[in-house]
Amino acid sequence: MGFHRQNRPGAAIIPARRRHYRPGVATGTPATALLAKRKVAFTLHPYEHDPRAQAFGEEAAAALGVDPARIFKTLIAAVDGKLACAVVPVAARLDLKAFAAALGGKRAELADPAAAARATGYVVGGISPIGQKSRLRVVVDDSAAGFDTLYVSAGKRGLQVELAPADLLAATEGRLAAIATAG
Repeated sequence: MGFHRQNRPGAAIIPARRRHYRPGVATGTPATALLAKRKVAFTLHPYEHDPRAQAFGEEAAAALGVDPARIFKTLIAAVDGKLACAVVPVAARLDLKAFAAALGGKRAELADPAAAARATGYVVGGISPIGQKSRLRVVVDDSAAGFDTLYVSAGKRGLQVELAPADLLAATEGRLAAIATAG
């Protein structure tokens, strides 16, 4: 499979067969760099982010016209005192007890947003499970396996990356587990 690079310095490399990319949109993030380096097929989906938005995943789903079940949010939680990364559909909630159990822990609680940003190197609302500053353990809700592709943050607000669930697991060294409950 060939790759295509936009003709500008620092531009993202994207697979030639998936060129759903808008020229002129800055896309270089640690997540896209890692995917390109590993030659993972992905599609970038930029959209206009509303700075007043609080529900970032729902905003992405509406802006991109994608079923919220296919857009996954990245949540950082402490499991027995150690930070870990949960990836669940935006239409669902993280089951903290199931998340702790998936990692062999007893107790989990959502991390402070500032701690999540420091650990991942991303801003809240743009935290990607891919290319994080600290290597956190990653668990993806098993509903991801039901899709050919899913969407996660590409590492900044207003930018989603679409890729196969198996590629997400490989890029994050993550595992699947039932960690989400109905929203």
